[in-house]
Amino acid sequence: MSHCDKMVDAGRRRFLGGAGFTAAGAAVATMMPGQAKAAPGAARVEYPSNRLANIAELKANEPFTVAYPDKDAPGVLLKLGRRVPGGVGADGDIVGFSTTCPHKGFPLNYKAADKTLNCPGHYSRFDCESGGHQIWGQATQNLPQYALRVDDKGDIYAEGVDELLYGRLSNVL
Repeated sequence: MSHCDKMVDAGRRRFLGGAGFTAAGAAVATMMPGQAKAAPGAARVEYPSNRLANIAELKANEPFTVAYPDKDAPGVLLKLGRRVPGGVGADGDIVGFSTTCPHKGFPLNYKAADKTLNCPGHYSRFDCESGGHQIWGQATQNLPQYALRVDDKGDIYAEGVDELLYGRLSNVL
C-alpha cells in the first residue's frame, strides 16, 4: 500500500507543477510585447539620492548605522575587506543593507565573524558577502541591498533598493 500512496503523491506534484507551468505559459502567450512595459503615468518608485556617509567614516568589518530611503528605514553600511557583489569604492567592498528582517520585521544584528546579518526572532541569516542572500531561516526573500555610488570626495550615496522593504507597499512613501 505504501508504494501506491507514493505514486499518488508524485502524481499530485506532477499535476500541480504541470498546471502551474501551463498557466504561466498561457499568460505569457497572450501578452503583447508592448504590454510588458508600464503604462504611461503608472506609479513608479523614484528613489532619492541620499548621502549616507564618507568612506573615511567606515572601519573594516564594523557596521555603520544609516537610514534609507527615509528615516523610518534602518540600515547599515559595511566595509567587508574584499570585492563583493554590489560593492562600491576603490576595493569594491562597501555594501549597504536594510536591517529589518523581511520575514517579520525584527531588527537584524551584524555578526562580524561570518559577515552575516541575523534575526533574533526566527533565526533568518543573510550573507553580506553575497548580496544579502538568505542562508538560513524563515524569511522568503533576500535582504534588501542598497544601490550605492561613491563620488570623487569619497561620499557614499544610496540611490535605490533591490528588494521591497518590510512592511511597505512601496519603498518610497
